[in-house]
Amino acid sequence: MSELTPPSFDESIPNGGNPLEVDVNAQYAGYEFHYIYLMICAFLVFLIVPGIGLLYGGLARRKSSLALLFQSLLVLAVTTIQWMFWGYTLAYSRTAGPFIGDMANFGLRNVSAAPSPGSPYLPEIVFCLYQLLFCACTVQIVIGGSFERGRILPSLIFGFLWATIVYCPVACWTWNANGWLYNLPSLDFAGGGPVHQASGWAGLAYALVLGKRKHRGEGHGKPHNTTLVFLGTVLIWFGWFGFNVSTSSCIAPFKNQIMRPIVSLRANLKPRAAPRSTPLCVL
Repeated sequence: MSELTPPSFDESIPNGGNPLEVDVNAQYAGYEFHYIYLMICAFLVFLIVPGIGLLYGGLARRKSSLALLFQSLLVLAVTTIQWMFWGYTLAYSRTAGPFIGDMANFGLRNVSAAPSPGSPYLPEIVFCLYQLLFCACTVQIVIGGSFERGRILPSLIFGFLWATIVYCPVACWTWNANGWLYNLPSLDFAGGGPVHQASGWAGLAYALVLGKRKHRGEGHGKPHNTTLVFLGTVLIWFGWFGFNVSTSSCIAPFKNQIMRPIVSLRANLKPRAAPRSTPLCVL
């Protein structure tokens, strides 16, 4: 059996070809598993966004719960707009500098069937969708700093600006082939820097700026709905398999599929610390 040739990016056809004129799927023949796998994982990552909303909503007071649930979906909508216009190109354009991308892919220009910057086995549009949901999860964590402290509209504006000014440059540093951290090299596969550290510190700073929660009326010592807390935790845990494991589609060679179950096991170990740390974070 002859060995398959991985797809390669052609600068003369930056979008991978017109699907009305050529068979854009032909270059991925034999590699379909990679982008189907990543799309499934992307939808798992999507579950983290409402999962965080349910977790926050259950931990909050009853009168704040609906706002936190609604905010989680609005974060996804706002982040999608930001990512489609300039978020993706600032993070992943092929002509990016060491610190931030350019506007080569503004409005998802030429983001279609060509092999992606992350992996030649993935069409760029699939890679773009997956990274969009990464960004949405990160912004959702940051917005958690407004937990019973801030209003929805200002927090959404803050999230939009934070994604542009902080997340996209840090993602470019870490995951873009031209980024300065990428070329050290800095091995960050599942977002330890752009996702967890950036959002954690930003969420803490946001909460400190907004100040302490104001306690009026009903008490705040206990979660008002433990069912929402449980459901949100389960969705986050389940989505975490897509969040961590899918990165192996970009880092593992075609013949090294054993990386996926290894990362799956490790992804299952990480959330075990969450039940211990979450109550401390919300106090």
